[in-house]
Parts: sequence; C-alpha cells; structure tokens
Amino acid sequence: MRIRIVDAFTDRPFSGNPAGVLLLDSFPEDAWLQRVAAEVNLSETAFAHPLPPGGEADWALRWFTPTTEVDMCGHATLATTHVLRDEGLATGTVRFTARCGVLLATAEPDGTITLDFPTSSLTPVPVPAGLAKALGAEPVAVHDTAAHVGDLVVELADETTVRTLSPDFAALKHLSQRGVIATARADRPEGAYQFVSRGFFPAVGIDEDPVTGSAHTALAPYWSARFGRDELTGFQGGARTGIVRTRLRGERTHLNGHAVTVIDGELHA
Repeated sequence: MRIRIVDAFTDRPFSGNPAGVLLLDSFPEDAWLQRVAAEVNLSETAFAHPLPPGGEADWALRWFTPTTEVDMCGHATLATTHVLRDEGLATGTVRFTARCGVLLATAEPDGTITLDFPTSSLTPVPVPAGLAKALGAEPVAVHDTAAHVGDLVVELADETTVRTLSPDFAALKHLSQRGVIATARADRPEGAYQFVSRGFFPAVGIDEDPVTGSAHTALAPYWSARFGRDELTGFQGGARTGIVRTRLRGERTHLNGHAVTVIDGELHA
C-alpha cells in the first residue's frame, strides 16, 4: 500500500513536522496500526479511510505515535488533508471523525490548509514539583489543558529561554498526561510571529515534537487573551521549526499552515 511522509506547517521540505499518512479501505487491527507507526518512527502516523456519504464526516481518522494512539493531532491532520487534496480525493472542506470529535480541514486558495479544531480549556495550576528542574527554567505560569490535549502549558520568561531549553526528558515524562508545552512572548511580537513554543512528549514516546498543531488549540486562547487579538502567529520548534497561524473563534480554533510531501512510496507489510 502507498505511504507518504509529509512535512506539515512548513512550505519547504525537511522543515516543519513530518507525519506518515496511509489511506486505507478500513482500519485493520490496532496492533498492526501501532506496528506501522513504530516502523515509520515519526511523532505521528495518520491512518484514514473514507466513510459512506450522508454522514457527519467524510473520512475516519486515527493517529499513532511510535508507542501509543493519541486523541488529537494537528500536523498529521494537515498532512492527511494535503494528501487527499493532491490525490483529488477531497476539495473544499473535508470532515474527519476522530476520537476527539468531528474536525474540519479546508483547502485555501493560497495553497494553505485551515484546520477547525475544538478550543482547549486552560486551568491555572500550581507549578508541579520538579517541573523547573526538569525543564531547566523557572516557570512564570502553568496551565492545564482539556482532556483531548492533556498538556501542561508552561510560560517562561522570554523567547531565548524557550529556544535554549535542554530538558530532562525522563523527568518530564511523569509530569503531565501527554506533554509539556513551553512558551513565551516573542521578543519582537510586531514581527512575523507573536509567541514561541516547544513541545515535549516523552510520555507518548516523543521527546520533542517540532510543530504541534493540537497544542495551539491551547496556545491560541492563552496568547490571544494576552494580546487582545483573535488572530496570531506562533513559531514552534528546536532543531526543526514551523509556523502556525491561529484564529480564535470561541469554542473552535482555526490553525492554518502549508504542507509538502517529501516521500511517496510503498509499504510492504
């Protein structure tokens, strides 16, 4: 069967966040899906199959890290929509049904794709014991997120602090349900982006995720409240980086970005 590797939230190869994408006739057993994701060994591999017409969604969608299935993934949804558009299997808005509900993805005239995801709640929490030591930086504030996200959003002092983090991943593994999102106001928010972030997910087999779309369903309301604006741009990543344009729409958050296919091949399994 055909498998693609797509770099998401970037307009050039070898940047952004890579995802595996497989279009299937139906979902095989979970163990097979997990073995494929472990073999691909990217932060997420997306599996999708078409649904009968007339329902609430057009495609069923699931995402697996190398070690487990996750409830929500933005960059692999963007990658899947990119593949569907390239193959002529979807135009306009695509509706996906997933563990986190129905998600929408719209191909825009400028070549970008806009995801429509549920906005995450944000609950202030005390700084967990050991978090500062595990990150290597003192938190300014910590917020917990909604169930389908399961991250701690940790604001740090400035952009440089976020960019230069060298966390203790073993220590971070036990501090949240899914991961830790370190974030800060951009040094020059009047420039190309207003906030920066990095995402660490050792609890689900990913030390660092380059550009985490789902995390921006929490970062968008967090920073929109700070800036007093519904539309912002976030910059995420360490060694690999990408750009996520966010638009807050109440209970829904729109995430916009490019994607590019870098590998198109066959899976022999």
